[in-house]
Amino acid sequence: MENKTIETYIQILKQELIPALGCTEPIAIALAASKARKVLGKFPESLEIRCSGNIIKNVKSVTVPNSDGLKGIEAAATLGLVGGNPDGDLEVLEYVTPEDREKTRTLLKNNFTACTLQKDVDNLYIVATARHQNEYAAVTIVNRHTLVSKIVKNDETLFELPSYTNKQETKSMEPLSVRSIIDFADSVSAEDISEILDRQIDLNQTISKAGLEQDFGAQIGKTLLKHYGNDTGTRAKARAAAGSDARMSGCSLPVVINSGSGNQGLTVSLPVMEYANAMKVGKDQLYRALCVSNLVAIHLKKNIGNLSAFCGAVSAASGAGAAITYLNGGTYEQISNTITNTMANIGGIVCDGAKPSCAAKIASSIDAAILAHNMSMNGLAFHEGEGIVQEDIESTIKSIGYVGRIGMKTTDQEILHIMTNQVSFH
Repeated sequence: MENKTIETYIQILKQELIPALGCTEPIAIALAASKARKVLGKFPESLEIRCSGNIIKNVKSVTVPNSDGLKGIEAAATLGLVGGNPDGDLEVLEYVTPEDREKTRTLLKNNFTACTLQKDVDNLYIVATARHQNEYAAVTIVNRHTLVSKIVKNDETLFELPSYTNKQETKSMEPLSVRSIIDFADSVSAEDISEILDRQIDLNQTISKAGLEQDFGAQIGKTLLKHYGNDTGTRAKARAAAGSDARMSGCSLPVVINSGSGNQGLTVSLPVMEYANAMKVGKDQLYRALCVSNLVAIHLKKNIGNLSAFCGAVSAASGAGAAITYLNGGTYEQISNTITNTMANIGGIVCDGAKPSCAAKIASSIDAAILAHNMSMNGLAFHEGEGIVQEDIESTIKSIGYVGRIGMKTTDQEILHIMTNQVSFH
């Protein structure tokens, strides 16, 4: 593989595999609000959040980290404004104090923060506007959780990204293909990726351990180990699910994300670590397998889009399954078949927001990926013409992307209608 391509892939990993404290959508809201207060230069009298339906969907039911159990957009925004670090990116709420939490609760009782749905915008779209008398500051985040695209103060535009589009954001991902990802994993120097991946290994293992030791959420990870045995596959599902149990229920430990999602970051990494440990492979081989899992997930997700009705655990688990096949000496065809087998099985799992049940979807997706791996290693695969499966892996990935990005658009809207009580079933 050419050195230029290797460097491009390393940069993709550096860009995508970053730490985040809590679910990334409420954190993005907290970040926008924190920055709006900084720009205003004083504590505001009110705060308004305008955001896309996908943001509302992913924040409505998840616990905001370091909030002592608060949920929802208003809580995330208010806590970010009161105690957030505007320069902390996805760790904006790391240093929130008990006094910040108390002040946040008081402001919430007084309806300090208002949220409205902004239609006909990007799926990831947030505007936080802080007001004090006749002054205001507005911060816009779009397309990526930390990407501030515009800052306005008192009708004066202080900053604006020039003609930012999703096409520009995904341009750096264009070289990705399953074959080139495998080539990269085989040829990259371990020294060039160790720092990135060691952080993912350490942080994601730590929150998984917390999820297994404490009673977070619906306790999916603990339930799996209690009732399904202790084989490698069960441990792989349980460890990833436990990390999500903790994360969705407000655990204050950070996670290294993938494709903008902590749940996807857990899903691409922890099962691969578990299989590598069971197989007693060295750190070098684990690094290479994690390159496969992370980059396959990113490759799949770039076709689907950051936020949609297509559950991100599916694309992340496909990456994990591909990496498990890679660890077992699988060929390009076998790795491709693992991805196809996973997608052909569970490509229809819907995303109905971030919440405790995400841990169960992660477990189900990893289970499907393990089945897909076992099938492919035995020469079994779903074939072209069977549903959305195409003639080759890259075409199949494009067809999945089309389903998630275009086909499930209406599904996404109807899920939001249900979650915001706009549908009557009586």
